[in-house]
Order: sequence, then structure tokens, then C-alpha cells
Amino acid sequence: MKRVGEYTNEICTIAVLLALAISCICLHACHKDEHNTPYAPTPYTIAIPLYFPNNLNIPHNNPMTTEGVALGKKLFFDTRITESGMCCATCHCPENAFDCGTQHTPQTHHNVMPLFNLVFNSNGYLWNGSVAPTNGGKNIEDIVLATITDPAEFNATPDRVVATLSQLPEYAPLFQKAFGSEEINIDRVCRAIAQYVRTLVSGNSKFDRYLRGEAQLTPEELRGYVLFTTEEGADCFHCHGSEGNPLFTTNQCYNNALQAHPTDPLDRYAVTQNENDRGAYKAPSLRNIGFTAPYMHDGRFSTIDQVLQFYNEGLQPTPYASVFMHKLGQGGACLSASQLADLKAFLNTLNDTSFVEQHRNEH
Repeated sequence: MKRVGEYTNEICTIAVLLALAISCICLHACHKDEHNTPYAPTPYTIAIPLYFPNNLNIPHNNPMTTEGVALGKKLFFDTRITESGMCCATCHCPENAFDCGTQHTPQTHHNVMPLFNLVFNSNGYLWNGSVAPTNGGKNIEDIVLATITDPAEFNATPDRVVATLSQLPEYAPLFQKAFGSEEINIDRVCRAIAQYVRTLVSGNSKFDRYLRGEAQLTPEELRGYVLFTTEEGADCFHCHGSEGNPLFTTNQCYNNALQAHPTDPLDRYAVTQNENDRGAYKAPSLRNIGFTAPYMHDGRFSTIDQVLQFYNEGLQPTPYASVFMHKLGQGGACLSASQLADLKAFLNTLNDTSFVEQHRNEH
């Protein structure tokens, strides 16, 4: 039989071994936590301006997070991600409401489009509306990837972009926070940039403040508003919306009688193969129109006055013109000089200077 002392020694030995085991487990857990930060991103809520639609185009596989937006913003402005020194902001400049402006006109097939309020659009992106959730589930993420690989834009490859980012030490922790691991891949790059683009919401123009009862329009601006919203006037509202459509675009494609014989291989017809869509293009938002020159799908007009002059007396007879081009038979709206001035005054109430200043100062 064992003596009491022997039992005591065995118990002490077991206790010591248990203590060592527990210590090892705790140390391993601490070591694991230290190198694998728990993935707990912060949900990002888009602030929807008053009277704006509540239906947001946010894919289920790319939910908005504060960390994802922060990563996307850094990628958007980082010229190091391509060998050419280009980044998204090269053509989508904050000072031009994320358009290219007349000082920088890249040799892309179509004129650059601004990026604000894209989160409210589920009808399709680009001038021909080819990137659409209803067209194979394509979305902003797909535009980012196309931009990276397009010879007229980044002229890069996904592998080169990933390799470059992998050599920049500040990015691994950002990908960890945004996506749960330090892995850098092109899918995550596109998803992060798309998240940032969806935060670009412009809804604080003078006209917005007027609708909210915070500002008054001048008599000239009010007369321009009436011209904008009536068929007897400038007849703009069918394609660009009115008070009931704060986006100032239907996000649909129309032939606006810009050309009598359209031949562009990348118009809306190229997407739908519908003869009625020849020469048809997305009606761009008229918000921030004072910042987003040049105008039209080919950038042919550099001033608002040139655009107004076209719609006033320059419509081209074409069988493909939209049914909303009610003034086609008379060549345009035929407004007087004072009416054109009123219309221009109203259009300038759609400029959101605070949006432009905010993002120009942030970068």
C-alpha cells in the first residue's frame, strides 16, 4: 500500500502538469489572437438625402463596411498601383464631381462619366448601359476590373496590380480589416473600390435646399425650372427627370437626335440588337453640370451654352430619335435668348459645390 506522502506527491505532480497544460493552451490562444485579428468590420450606412430613392444597388456579396470603404478610397487615389502611374482619380477627379473635366480627356471610346449617385442606379452603367445587374449580374465591380485591363485606361493585368500592392506594406493590414485576411487579390481590389464609389452621394445643391425649404430660387431660376419641366418649354424632364426624380436622370438610354446616321459600334444597339436603339445613349445626370464638361457621349460640347444651342436649334433628323424628342420636326426647342438664359440659370442650381469641396479637401 502507498503511504499518504506518496499520494500527496502524485497529486502535486498532476496539479503541476495540469497547470503547465493550461498555461500552454492560454499562451497558444494569445499567440493565435495576436497574429489573427478577429474579423469584425463596421457596417457602413449610406446617408440618403431627402426625397432620394431608398432602393440602393449594393450586391449581397459586397456589403458596405467602413473598413472596405477606407481601403477602396486609398486604392482609388493611389497612383502606385499601375506601372503607368494611373489611378481611378486620374480620370475621375473630385474637383470635377468625379468626371475628367476639359483639361484631361483620355482617349477612351466614350467620354468619361461622373461617378456620383451610382448607388441609386440599378438600370445599368456606362453610356450604353451594358453593365447592369439585369445583364448577367454585372455591376460597378465589373467596371473596375474592365478599367484595370483596358489598354486605353490602366492597361494593366490583375496579376500585375496584385503583385504591386503586395509589395506595399501598408496594404496587407487594410485588406485584413476589410476582408478578414491579408490576402490581396483582384476580386477584393474591385470590391473595395466599388464600395468607395457607392459612398459618393451628391444631394446638397441649391435646388435640393430649395426643395427642403432652406433656400429660395431667383425669378430667373424659377422660370428656367418651368421651362425644364414642360413640353411647351425646353422639354428636358422626360429623360432627365423633374422634381419627382431627384437624380435628374432616368438612367435609361435615348437617341437625342445628335446624329442623323449613327455609326458608333458601342451604342445601345450593340447591347440590345434593337434597331430602335441605334445612336441611343444613357441620359446622364444633370446634377453638377457646371463641373462635368465636356458633354455628350463623345465629349463634343465643352460648354453648357453649346449643349443648349444644340437642343434649341441643332437636332438632326433621324428615324432613330426617341419619341420624347418632341421638337425634332422644328429642329429644336426654339427658345428665345432670355429663355435660354433662364434655363441655364436653373441648371446651375443643380451644382453641389459642397460635394465637390468635401472630396477635393479630403484627398
